[in-house]
Amino acid sequence: MTGDPLDRIAAALERLAPPPLVAPDFAAADAFLWHPAPDRLDPVAEVARVALPLLVGIDRARDTLLANTIQFARGFPANNALLWGARGMGKSSLVKAVHGEVRRQGHPLKIVEVSREDLTSIARLLEHLRAAPLHRFILFCDDLSFSHDDQHYKSLKAVLDGGIAGRPDNVIFYATSNRRHLMPREMIENERQTAISPSEATEEKVSLSDRFGLWLGFHPCSQDEYLAMIRGYCDAWGLEIDDATLRAEAIEWQATRGARSGRVAWQYFTDLAGRRGVAI
Repeated sequence: MTGDPLDRIAAALERLAPPPLVAPDFAAADAFLWHPAPDRLDPVAEVARVALPLLVGIDRARDTLLANTIQFARGFPANNALLWGARGMGKSSLVKAVHGEVRRQGHPLKIVEVSREDLTSIARLLEHLRAAPLHRFILFCDDLSFSHDDQHYKSLKAVLDGGIAGRPDNVIFYATSNRRHLMPREMIENERQTAISPSEATEEKVSLSDRFGLWLGFHPCSQDEYLAMIRGYCDAWGLEIDDATLRAEAIEWQATRGARSGRVAWQYFTDLAGRRGVAI
């Protein structure tokens, strides 16, 4: 082998390093997906979402998140938000619907979705978004949770606390989770019982949720709310069905699923629309 060993090492490291991100045209789309290695922001031509008025039974969470997002879009202080609680009750749907509503009101707000597995690269993403100060971004992570040996939560602190550089002024972070403390209760109790320093063993992970300025809880819906969700979908898509038939079929559908939620309501409506020949 020839050449300076240091030159060869430098060349090898350069080959291993991911290529720099080509700055996307943020004006080309309202939504983006973050993918690391190599770093890229893929534009999403059309976001899969429902209109905000169709989200029934979560009025308080809807109004709170909408107000917080409008504040942020207008350049005023706003909080990071954790949407936690029952499965299928519209947590991720609310984030996307609020983004759509804020856009409809004339605020050029962008949304960037990042998966939990890619949180280790989030510091690089923040620098890319910081370099676009003319745009404002919701950074969105769906179904966020951690296991006992998971180190991804350390990367998340870069968003919530910002480190020495601080979180970019043009970025806010919204996350959804089935768990208020982002890890199972039995795992918290187990670590407290078995660790040499029980309080320290769980404090770092449990306190992560405390760093969200907004906690918005989602709880199982009542039967009336479940039926109202389906009726709202029927009215929005012009599907005609009498109340008695709707009630009987929808309750039977939820019984076969063993659950009642916004997701189950949408699944029943999808089946109903297919049977009635209504495109959605």
